Amino acid sequence: MEAEALGTISAADFTLTALFLRATLTVKIVMIILVIASIWSWAIVIDRTMRYSKVRRATAQFEKAFWSGQMLDEIYDRIGDKPRNPAESIFAAGMREWKKSVSATSQGMIAGAQQRVDRAMNVVIARENEKLTNGLGVLASVGATSPFIGLFGTVWGIKHSFEQIAVMQSTNLAVVAPGIAEALVATGLGLLAAIPAVIFYNKLSTDSDRVVGDFENFADEFSMILSRQFERQGA
Repeated sequence: MEAEALGTISAADFTLTALFLRATLTVKIVMIILVIASIWSWAIVIDRTMRYSKVRRATAQFEKAFWSGQMLDEIYDRIGDKPRNPAESIFAAGMREWKKSVSATSQGMIAGAQQRVDRAMNVVIARENEKLTNGLGVLASVGATSPFIGLFGTVWGIKHSFEQIAVMQSTNLAVVAPGIAEALVATGLGLLAAIPAVIFYNKLSTDSDRVVGDFENFADEFSMILSRQFERQGA
């Protein structure tokens, strides 16, 4: 079947389909790997972009409610045990530890409460950071390895072209040009996969750092509010 398909393709046909069908098995595998890597990269880019946008909107809405003057206990009761976004998770972790640190006895606040509250919120921030950066490692790998995978396909294709020269005993460009063109497609696909992956890896890493920075700023501000509560409890 493949031989029949190749027989219908003219050597002068340089469409991507024709170049793929004329390529050797090794070069075809390289091309398929690069196409899959490119599709995977774009899927991660779209998913992370939508995720960051959703998290930023949810964080802005929560901070608006947080700074509206509403009582902290009321906000915590509304959130309950099912926070809907990372900002609510950070707040709930801090409030939960704060409530545990308030002694029901006359001794007042349990020692080291401030540190435990900060640690509880930092644990949530670290967990949310891990979720936000999920997939970025794939972009980094695609950006770093795709050009070399494409180059391997090109080297292999050029090797095949030289073998054809030896078999045909001719250096006519009509003999070697199709094979070289097929080989260069692999390099092109490698760059096509790598360039967007590197660009969006840098962009999404910056966006992730900015989102996590907002989490840390909120945690610091919330910690200062609770610190004043600790001082009143200890007075």
